[in-house]
Parts: sequence; C-alpha cells; structure tokens
Amino acid sequence: MVVFLSRWWVAVGPEEHWRTAFENGNIWGLRATPKLKAFWEKLSEGDGLLFYATSPVGGIIGYGVVRTKFKQDKPLWPKEVKEGKVMWPFRFEFDVSYCLPQDKWRSDKIVFEKIIPRWGFQQTSEEVANQVVQKLQPQAGPIEKVSLHDKVKMMLIEIGRLQKMVSESEYDMDGGKLDVVWRRVEKGSPTYVFEVQVGGDLYHAIGKLKHAHDLWNSNIFLITTKDDVKKAQELLSGTFHEIEKEIRVIEIEKINELFKLKKAYKDFENQLGIS
Repeated sequence: MVVFLSRWWVAVGPEEHWRTAFENGNIWGLRATPKLKAFWEKLSEGDGLLFYATSPVGGIIGYGVVRTKFKQDKPLWPKEVKEGKVMWPFRFEFDVSYCLPQDKWRSDKIVFEKIIPRWGFQQTSEEVANQVVQKLQPQAGPIEKVSLHDKVKMMLIEIGRLQKMVSESEYDMDGGKLDVVWRRVEKGSPTYVFEVQVGGDLYHAIGKLKHAHDLWNSNIFLITTKDDVKKAQELLSGTFHEIEKEIRVIEIEKINELFKLKKAYKDFENQLGIS
C-alpha cells in the first residue's frame, strides 16, 4: 500500500472525543499550550495519524492521513459545548484510512509498548507506525513512502487544480511522458509543462522541455534539487542555449512552499465560505 506521508503523529483522546471527531467530518483539535501549538505548526497535509483512545479503551483504534489544519473559535466536543468555550482551538481535518468498528474498540484495540500516550499529541517513527498498521490491518501490506519525485508531482498537480487548470501527470508527447502539464481547456495543448528531476539525467529532462516548447510554445519549468540547479544552468548556457531565456529552473523547496501557501489560501477561503 502506498500512502503519501512525510511524518507520523499519534493523536490521543478519550473515547467520546473520537466519536465526536468522526461524527463531525473527521476533525481533531489540540490545546493552546506552547508545546502542542509547536506540534500543530509542524503538522503538514499528508502526514500520517494514529488514533489513540485513552482508558477504558487504552489503545490505537485506527489510522489516517492529515488534510487541512485551521484555528477554530466554535465549540465542538461535549465539554466545550457544556462550558461554552473552545478548549482545543488548533484543529485539523483528516482522512480515515482504516478504523475498527466502534463496538470493537475496547476488545480489538492495538496496544504497542513503543507508544506511550502523553501530551495529547506526539510524533512517532515511520517504523513504529508501520508495525501498528500491520497489527490493525494485516492484509494491507507494508506502507511505502512516496518518493520525493512523485511527491513533487503530486504537489504540482494540486497547485494546477487550485489555479483552475486542467492538471495531469504522465502526459504523452511523441511516445514519451512529461511529468506534469497544465492546460487551460480539456482539449487544449499544454500551457505549462513541468519536469521534476531528483538526481539522474538532467540532459534528458531539459531535452523534453525544449521539445514541448518547440511543439506547443509551452511555458516550461525544470524542478530540481538545490545541488542540481548549477548543473542545469550550465547545460542551458551551452547545449540548450536556445531555451535559456524560456525555461525556469526552480528548487524543489520553493514548490513545497508554494503548495503550502496555495493550500492555506484556499482553506481560508473555504472557512469564509467564499471559495
């Protein structure tokens, strides 16, 4: 099973909090302490999440993937509603990959000696998370981390969609494949073309971008590591000098930053109801 994950967390809370979370669109929240706020700020879309229900369950009942995070000033959990104030303001939505049926939480929960619940939220290793997932769902197979190359492609696809473009990967070009393209209309030619190069053959990647520019007059982008930017620029000042002024070479970290900003902006629009 392949899951788009960058790190794993353990969310800890009472049985009734998990029921409320699942009944309200899979939402979890953290208290406004300096430590938990720091964890929340570090939390990213695509992080893995283990669901830990405290006593009388006392174990892990499922797992999922973090999606949107946001601050909230409206009570959600019963204790918040009863007292009329928000106690867990640092919230996030998550997708449920697997969860035990509620009537099986106490009998089938997973107790793992390497996970000691504390603070209500904590980070754990991929190795530990993998072992827990295998115990919860033996038929799932091992979790494989998506490569950096594919992670960047996923981000580019999502950014394109947020830009209201027709965004897709592995686009055919003369029998070859382009990593990601954005088109303005379904049947139009690619307006933006991206090749993601993490090590390997920069020459071939730039060659494909040149061909796309010659074929469709596309805006062309090479996304690569900081270490390979200089190598790419050397090729563009020599062999590929014809497109030196047409191509943009962008470091992977900047795509990651753009993705987070785009998502944050879209999430804010959604909160205001103006998306």
